[in-house]
Amino acid sequence: MRTCRASAAGKLTVLLATIVVAVAGCGGGPSPRAWAASVCGALTPWRSEISKLTSSTDEQMSAQTTPAQAKENLVRLFGGAEQASEAARHKVEQAGVPETDNGEAISAGFRSSLGKMRDAYGRARDTIDGLGVGEPTVFYDGVRAAVATLNTEYDASALDTSKLNSEELKQAFDEVPECR
Repeated sequence: MRTCRASAAGKLTVLLATIVVAVAGCGGGPSPRAWAASVCGALTPWRSEISKLTSSTDEQMSAQTTPAQAKENLVRLFGGAEQASEAARHKVEQAGVPETDNGEAISAGFRSSLGKMRDAYGRARDTIDGLGVGEPTVFYDGVRAAVATLNTEYDASALDTSKLNSEELKQAFDEVPECR
């Protein structure tokens, strides 16, 4: 008798879990406007941080510092860009999936793009961290190569927002104050 009850209880649990998942998948995401606001809210401080770090990197490349000082500063700067990119990616992930056609793919595209940018900064940081500082010319040549690779990887990771397959989201990004 216990086996029948346990089996029936197990089947009921599976049925309820299936219903909960099905209901959660229907209409559970944020509206296009809410999602766009969340995404822009995540990207605005990220863009500001990346801009600040880029300016600092440019200054560092032209400053009269020792290779050891430049290495320490650049490793810190690229590490900061990596962390800022991950924080933005995480916030976009927390925004959920917008309630629109292709919402999952669009959300995944944003997260993937930020993840690739994060990884590009991390690789640049690791490359520079691995450079020797004994020979200034060799060090700065290595830094230039790392920055060139970073720029290439960064450009390749950019999300083409013109390919958002949702008119609702395109309109939301154009209209919400967080995206202006």
